[in-house]
Amino acid sequence: MITAAKLRSHTVKDLAASAKKKGIPGWHTMRKEELVKALVNKARSDQAKSRRGKGIGDAPQPTKAVAKRSNGATPKASQHEPGKNGNGEANGNGHKLSSQPKRSYRTERRLREIRAQLAQSKDLAFRSNGNGQEYEKDRVILMVRDAYWLHAYWEITRQSVGRARAALGQKWHGAIPVLRLYEMGNDSTTNSERKIVRDVQVHGGVNNWYLDVDNPPLSFQVDIGYLADDGSFLGLARSNVVVTPQSGAAGSGDGNWEGVAEDFDRIYALSGGYDQNGGQSDLKALFEERLRRPMGSPMVTRFGLGAQSMSRSRHQILFNVDAELIVHGVTDPHAHVTLKGEPVRLESDGTFSVRLNLPDRRQVLPVVASSADGVEQQTIVLAVERNTKMMEPIIREPDV
Repeated sequence: MITAAKLRSHTVKDLAASAKKKGIPGWHTMRKEELVKALVNKARSDQAKSRRGKGIGDAPQPTKAVAKRSNGATPKASQHEPGKNGNGEANGNGHKLSSQPKRSYRTERRLREIRAQLAQSKDLAFRSNGNGQEYEKDRVILMVRDAYWLHAYWEITRQSVGRARAALGQKWHGAIPVLRLYEMGNDSTTNSERKIVRDVQVHGGVNNWYLDVDNPPLSFQVDIGYLADDGSFLGLARSNVVVTPQSGAAGSGDGNWEGVAEDFDRIYALSGGYDQNGGQSDLKALFEERLRRPMGSPMVTRFGLGAQSMSRSRHQILFNVDAELIVHGVTDPHAHVTLKGEPVRLESDGTFSVRLNLPDRRQVLPVVASSADGVEQQTIVLAVERNTKMMEPIIREPDV
């Protein structure tokens, strides 16, 4: 007799194979304990049938004539006995059970969740504008955070996503949302000067992304849209043109709008906000919406409209500018370096840095590196000139 304890000593794979062999319906969705219970019940059912068969065999035999008449005339029980299927299983109504088990509720729910996640990851219009309303137009804004990082922000309407889906047709299923980064040439007004740098995959549920760039200073622009499997690109919006600053330029942003607010003037200027060529209306509108202040000339942007009504009688502002010179380089860690004849301390990797005053005159600075054994010597001469000029102050008259 098969017992539950013996069955539990087998693996789930062995139990499933036994259940399949015995024709137990739904065996492939059962867990181990369910398989054990089903196999025990099946064994009991088969044993009960065997006992009933033996009881019929022990009953008094009919007469030969009746037996002969019954031979060949009695149909097979498997053909007419109600309630049995091809595997010998029966239900209470005598109907055959389906050989294809129904998909479980848990599986259906998981499939629905996966489909929803896939749809959300492709929906660039997934997020609203914060007050429960949908965006009114498509726009993508590109901002400069420092020499090597750009910040893209976008607003895409659901209507545009629907049109993209219709335009791509069957390609939509394999399409992914991307930011297409372009490097702009000297003439950034023509498409012929735009060179594709790379496609950066993004996803729904967000409306901004950071892009790393190289070789500053350079001009960049982005398009946002969908990239199909065959390489075709469907753009939804195009950004403004920005120029990254020189490497090592002062200032950096932190990655949210509070950081932009603290350094808005620099970020706005680097992102083309003061460009006289125009075409930065989306950038200006976005800064005014987020920072809640007018964006125009540097004077109005920094001090507001009140800068236009300054008093005529005022004291001259205190203003002084100075400059320093930093000389840095790298050599063999064991070498000896001097600057203007004075020794320079080297770091463990051979780098060095010296800060010097920069007076208003021309300077010639020889930098000499000698090998540790004194056999080889290399000299580099720096010629630096500072010329400082203070301009006449400009006094703006108040509007009458």
